Amino acid sequence: MDKKQEICAFDFDGTLTKGDTFMPFLYAMHGRRRVWSEMVKYLPMLVLMKLRLYPNGKAKEKVFGNFCAKMEEAKFDWFCDRFANMHADIMRPEGMEAVRRAVESGATVIVVTASIDKWVRPFFKEFGNKVTVLGTRLEFRNDETTGRFDGKNCYGPEKARRILELFPDRQSYRLTAYGDSRGDREMLTMADVAHHKPFRR
Repeated sequence: MDKKQEICAFDFDGTLTKGDTFMPFLYAMHGRRRVWSEMVKYLPMLVLMKLRLYPNGKAKEKVFGNFCAKMEEAKFDWFCDRFANMHADIMRPEGMEAVRRAVESGATVIVVTASIDKWVRPFFKEFGNKVTVLGTRLEFRNDETTGRFDGKNCYGPEKARRILELFPDRQSYRLTAYGDSRGDREMLTMADVAHHKPFRR
């Protein structure tokens, strides 16, 4: 019997990182003062989101669009690279070592995240094309962000769907998944081996 392909799927925020990266990324772009002065108008929506009465993805899209709409793609990419360079210490050393071991073992390594794929990729540049990032995608028109997402927020069921979209023959591979929140539930459930809240001392 042929040996199955090994696929390792890692969540990003809270699993490979020590915390969420959405607000830190906005701070890096615009500064804390401006971000919080703008966030006040979204507080009712964010409260509803926490109560699960407003979709997580829609809330994130509205906030993101407020700060990033009409930005040139090249400028946004520059902010993404700078963010990764300035915040390398947000990564959990044990998590990055697990990614490194998976790559060296010959496994197919994917990072599946609700964060914007463009600011996640630079954290893995040392691995070149050996780590694939499946994240929330931005919509661009005329080389500018529209402030909207291209497709769904990569969260919950969408994580599992994106994995199956890339690797549809589920019986042909062994999936090991790492996650830390309800947004990873479906990905962990579909895995052959699931690690919940790993890399914590």
